[in-house]
Amino acid sequence: MTTQKPIHGSMTALVTPFKDGKVDETAFGDFVNWQIESGTHGLVPCGTTGESATLSDDEHKRVIKLCVEAAAGRVPVIAGAGSNETTVSIRYASHAKDLGADAALIVTPYYNKPSQEGIFQHFKAISDAVDIPIIVYNIPGRSVVDISNETMARLSTLPTVIGCKDATGDISRVTTLIDRCGEDFIQLSGDDPTSLAHSVYGGKGCISVGSNVAPDKYAAFHNAMLSGDYALARKLHEKLDRLHKDLFLDPSPAPAKYALTELGRMGPDVRLPMTPCRDETKAAVIAAMKRAGITI
Repeated sequence: MTTQKPIHGSMTALVTPFKDGKVDETAFGDFVNWQIESGTHGLVPCGTTGESATLSDDEHKRVIKLCVEAAAGRVPVIAGAGSNETTVSIRYASHAKDLGADAALIVTPYYNKPSQEGIFQHFKAISDAVDIPIIVYNIPGRSVVDISNETMARLSTLPTVIGCKDATGDISRVTTLIDRCGEDFIQLSGDDPTSLAHSVYGGKGCISVGSNVAPDKYAAFHNAMLSGDYALARKLHEKLDRLHKDLFLDPSPAPAKYALTELGRMGPDVRLPMTPCRDETKAAVIAAMKRAGITI
């Protein structure tokens, strides 16, 4: 199964703005529109960066709905639909489909530490239950378990699994998975600092945190890679490198929200257990933004 809109390039892992304890719907709609007008290739609401773990079920659905409505078909929307409980992931994937998302991003079950067979059966159950394209999200740093290349190859045979987001940092996997899953299997980096190397090895783009703050610059960076201009891509990477990294000096998305507050896009509010970033992080983020050429 494939989506009609291409899934590639700079795919923003959208933050979720809050105000007075609620989702700031006006700021979010404006934010989505700014992202698209700035050249972002796709949108990912309700992922980790969107503080999905702190959203109620109603808020989760509402944020996806707002994103789909604001995007208005201009770019693909890949809705976060992950859980460590298979039935919950099925429900989230079903909501994503009903709300008009183009695909679902589904993380490996966390905390439970399933076997490779358990991982496969988790995704198979979702694929069997909901007819929506699935991007498998492999992030052992958060989920503890890692999807082996052999298991990813099995997952790629499921009719609705179209690709993966890889946050392992192991660039060598790209070539291996092209061999095992095919050229059409969409491989996306889940880590801005490695997205250049990921592309060189054959990746198609990145689900990016940095593009929250500088969507035009990340779009230009990925456009260079998509066109094969790696000399330009390297120059742009060098300007963005500190931003790639300094947005994680404190737990994400607090630094990104601070940066967006400085840009007048939303407030800095995060939900516990996230806390606002420290003063030293703020200073580093401002310096990284200036290095990237962002006007503050």
